[in-house]
Amino acid sequence: MIKIEIVKKENATVLALLGRITYAESHKHYISDKKDLKNFLDEAYSINKTLHDLNNPQNLFYLIYIEDLPVGYAKLVLNEKHKSITSDNICRLERIYILNEFIPLKLGQRLLSFVEEESKTLQLDTIWLSVYIKNTRAIRFYEKNEFKKVGNLNFMVNDKDYENIVYSKTL
Repeated sequence: MIKIEIVKKENATVLALLGRITYAESHKHYISDKKDLKNFLDEAYSINKTLHDLNNPQNLFYLIYIEDLPVGYAKLVLNEKHKSITSDNICRLERIYILNEFIPLKLGQRLLSFVEEESKTLQLDTIWLSVYIKNTRAIRFYEKNEFKKVGNLNFMVNDKDYENIVYSKTL
């Protein structure tokens, strides 16, 4: 059985570990200096950072489970604007990750559809995200789901810039 639930603070450890693993699985081959990757993971996916993010009312986290096993998650940031998007009723899909072993089950699609419906329920009309320019699998996924390229932004891992494409979708 597949289920999606909002993350509660008592799940912070699970979320931090899942975030760390899925980020490393999807991005480690793009980051040449493995010390940079480790430092980034230690900072961005610590339990303290995760608890801090969970305590921010602008952040909504969702876990997707198969048979009660957490296998992916999404992070939605409410009212985060981007210079390329004019809507005032906006959110950013900051993270959507599925453990590699479970990607063939199309759970990313289920999680994205769920997040889009949740955004509509919150009366938001636009969702945006960024994706690394070399991440062709993710680019194909978002374009298949009718996200349109609207700009660029740089994502920092330690002191190194990684160019990202900004995509937007009207809900």
